[in-house]
Amino acid sequence: MTETAHVFEPRIVGFFCNWCSYQAADLAGTARIKRAHNLSIVRVMCSGRVDSQLVMWAFANGADGVLISGCHPGDCHYFEGNHKTLRRYTLLRRMLEQMGVQPERLRLEWIASSEADKIAAVSYEFVETIRNLGPLHPAEEENRKRAHGQTESSR
Repeated sequence: MTETAHVFEPRIVGFFCNWCSYQAADLAGTARIKRAHNLSIVRVMCSGRVDSQLVMWAFANGADGVLISGCHPGDCHYFEGNHKTLRRYTLLRRMLEQMGVQPERLRLEWIASSEADKIAAVSYEFVETIRNLGPLHPAEEENRKRAHGQTESSR
């Protein structure tokens, strides 16, 4: 049996604003600009609609990191949605830290609809950050390894 080293592959959930970030991700796909495969994108009408409970639900259900992305400040289609996002993001990072979760697992990025290359760069950067932090749910990661026959005892 050949020995294969298991590299932790984080699960990232991205909440992307319909008008800017999601359009940039779509443009990246059309232009064949690759982004990290670990990023699962959830389209929301505005980053300001990303409730704290949504973020906590993502973490509780297997996400190792959450990326919230919206229009640049001043460019929000709903005028002040991204200002709400910034306030909520600041509170969420504090709350995560108090719960013993590294605040670096939550990231906020302003990405315009024309910034397809930024989607790719941010996705790879964030995956690498989370990979360095390790799994949020170590027991789940061990179960995943076991399911694929990659435990220490199988080597």
